[in-house]
This record gives sequence, C-alpha cells and structure tokens, in this order.
Amino acid sequence: MTKFDLSQIKPIPGFDSLKWKQEIQEKIYEETKNMTREQVRERLRQAVERDIRWRAEQAALAESSSTGS
Repeated sequence: MTKFDLSQIKPIPGFDSLKWKQEIQEKIYEETKNMTREQVRERLRQAVERDIRWRAEQAALAESSSTGS
C-alpha cells in the first residue's frame, strides 16, 4: 500500500475545508431528505459505480500515456 507523506501537502490559500464539507453535506441532505432508505441506498450504489468507472478510466489514461500510445 502506498504511504503518503501528508507533511508535504500544502494548504490551498483561501480554501475552507470545513465550509466545503458543510456545503456538500447540505447538498446531499437536500437531495435525499424526501427519499426512502432504499432510494438513498440506490443513489449511493450509483455514485459508487460512477466512481469505479471514473477510476478505471483514469487508470487506463495513465497507462496509455505512460506507454506512449
């Protein structure tokens, strides 16, 4: 497993991570507040599937650019 040296990561000037987190949580709440548990579960499943596809696409792009294709 890759270990990250977090001390090398510099903060982004003007970016408030707590504010960003609260805004995202509010957005998710607004989108899901009238959904049943099953609908929320399905929404999460779809989001995970999109993420898996995106990661696979990114890996394929990285692989193709490293091989010079």
